[in-house]
Amino acid sequence: MPVPAPAAAGDDEALEFVRFCYRRRRVAWPALYDEMSAVAGRSLFRGMNYCELAEHGISFCLEDLPRLVALTERVVREDQPITEPVVTSISLKAAATA
Repeated sequence: MPVPAPAAAGDDEALEFVRFCYRRRRVAWPALYDEMSAVAGRSLFRGMNYCELAEHGISFCLEDLPRLVALTERVVREDQPITEPVVTSISLKAAATA
């Protein structure tokens, strides 16, 4: 049975799968590849197995790894928390009276 061609880079299901795996285990490549493979093997993402994920552009074939890496890099980049400076003040007067 032929594997469907990878979907367009904007396939929401593919991105959601990678996000699901990354949020389960916040690790970098190649450990994330192992997590994605385990999730696919156990159909943990929306009940989808390897074949069903392939229909949404997630392929674990060597020739498709560059696309999977690109999706992973995008998810990791987008999932980085936005850190803003936090302004704090300490009142010594309040601490001395407590």
